[in-house]
Amino acid sequence: MHIALISIFPEFFSGPLSSGLMRRAREAGILSFSLHNPRQWAHDRHRTVDGRPYGGGPGMVMLPGPLAGALAYLGFGRDQAPGRLLLLSPAGRPITQALARSLAAESFLTLICGRYEGVDARLAELFPLEAVSVGDFVLHGGEAAALCLVEAVARLLPGFMGDEQSGEEESFSRGLLEYPHYTRPEEFQGLSVPEILRSGDHGRIAAWRRRASLETTRRLRPDLLTTAPLEEEDRDLLRSLPRLGRNLYCGLVHYPVLDQEKNSVAVSLTNLDIHDIARISCTYGLGGYFVLTPLEDQRRLLEELVRHWTQGRGKKRNPHRARALSLVRWFAGIAETVAHLEAVTGRSPLVVGTTAADEDPPVLTHRRLAEILAERPVLLLFGTGHGLAPEARDLCHAFAPSLRRHGPYNHLPVRAATAVTLDRILGDWL
Repeated sequence: MHIALISIFPEFFSGPLSSGLMRRAREAGILSFSLHNPRQWAHDRHRTVDGRPYGGGPGMVMLPGPLAGALAYLGFGRDQAPGRLLLLSPAGRPITQALARSLAAESFLTLICGRYEGVDARLAELFPLEAVSVGDFVLHGGEAAALCLVEAVARLLPGFMGDEQSGEEESFSRGLLEYPHYTRPEEFQGLSVPEILRSGDHGRIAAWRRRASLETTRRLRPDLLTTAPLEEEDRDLLRSLPRLGRNLYCGLVHYPVLDQEKNSVAVSLTNLDIHDIARISCTYGLGGYFVLTPLEDQRRLLEELVRHWTQGRGKKRNPHRARALSLVRWFAGIAETVAHLEAVTGRSPLVVGTTAADEDPPVLTHRRLAEILAERPVLLLFGTGHGLAPEARDLCHAFAPSLRRHGPYNHLPVRAATAVTLDRILGDWL
């Protein structure tokens, strides 16, 4: 494979490309590089490669001319390309192991290292440019990112790693994060290498490593489990692990909520809300589902309904429904619910409201809420009627992001909003 690197700082690459396995790969002919400075194709006396952006604003933009000159030199044109052309840019799609594998199948790659505020957008109209990114953060330029991509691709080339299995077993190669590693000494500062790794039993060691890989992935990158190739025994293991959902509690608020005129009112319970949100809460493994209303007749109605399904004829008819309805409890209001959670968990819950409207900070992302569940209980409040009234909102420490807030129609029923919100927080495996 040959990789052409276009950069205004080609000297940036001299050390990394001449060290360790990269040097050996070059000497073995597995990999070769060429460095191209766009200044070579700048025709003014200062070799200028950047200009001020049209429309104003801070920073500079890389001129299209010098970059186009470098690409033409490498054989790129409107209808021809010697290989794939990638621009390292924070606006690009994330670099993944799947992308690295795809690129490793190529014989010629060209990487443009962006600088300043980026490159002139017309370059993407003239050349088959693929923008890629190493992450959601900002670097001085694309050189460091290009090195990440080069290494990710190079180590997949036959002969690069020496031990081909080493590359296959590392993080992301099989869709999961890697298991923990240990080496000598057997004991270090009072900590021992796990006994199973010293047993010599390769079957048990493989099973331990698989379990550790699954546990690490679920703890740090649960999003990977959605696409990872899982065996049924992997799924059984994941199902057996304690779930963060047990630290999440759903509260369906019937007072104080808003009516159409934005008045604070109490609304009646509905059978569908009680049943469906109980089933949703049970599916996602929540610690409890609380129905909040100060009205005595509504409390009696709720208790009668729950009793029918958990103790009466309904339990015999539909035991699955009985299990879901066993999560339901009545409380008069938010303060009483918080006091209950403090008593049963020993921790003060984070009270998080939900709304269809855009909220001022603090808004916690669904990912952040999942992280908080590892630290403390969370009471997630959903409003009936036309949403939580100001008196209820004032008791919230933060809000979850609103759903479909950028669409022209944003009026999900509370049951649907509950399901979507819980899925975004917990997904399949939390």
